[in-house]
Amino acid sequence: MYFWQRSLPLLITFVFGLALVLQYYVPHPASESFLQEIALWSQIIAGFAIVLGVGSLLSAHYQKIARQEAGWGYSAVLFVSLLTVFGAGLWAEGKAAGTFFGWLYDYVLVALQGTMFSLLAFFVASAAYRAFRARTLEATILLGAAVLVMAGRVPLGESLLPGVGALADWIMTVPNTAAQRGILIGVSLGAIATSIKIIFGIERAYLGGGQNDGA
Repeated sequence: MYFWQRSLPLLITFVFGLALVLQYYVPHPASESFLQEIALWSQIIAGFAIVLGVGSLLSAHYQKIARQEAGWGYSAVLFVSLLTVFGAGLWAEGKAAGTFFGWLYDYVLVALQGTMFSLLAFFVASAAYRAFRARTLEATILLGAAVLVMAGRVPLGESLLPGVGALADWIMTVPNTAAQRGILIGVSLGAIATSIKIIFGIERAYLGGGQNDGA
């Protein structure tokens, strides 16, 4: 039983993970065919994963509604909304104009997305206010760079401070690009480290247990 639950998934992960890594460095028609086959199977598995995820979501919220736990009203809204949109999508067979599914998309989903992003503006303004308070040297530099960039993006700033537009372009092109590349390098190294841990069985959270479970 332990083999089927722990050892076999680790073995499959190791074999396919190592094969995909080697495939990247082997430019051969057989290697490209293997990658295409893996991509096809990934789409099939993703389809089943979506079905499993939706079923798990409905089950969890149905139990919350049945027990009338705290916040069960939100679960009821999610439950009814998901089933309504799912049924409308099956009935309309896609987002077509004039259908109930199209009406839900245009007048409900789009409106909700606009509301959500408009609320994000207040959180962004609050975070900017906390970040731009010049209490430290780093915050002062950030505040100065932000003021120069904002001034260089409007005609009034260029009129009041000639040359601020070119300075704003330099800030966005040189320091900002350097910072973005540093972040991307850090993210890439983290992804590589996590992939190695998963391939060699060090990270086992996807099996439902901790990292050292079964070690």
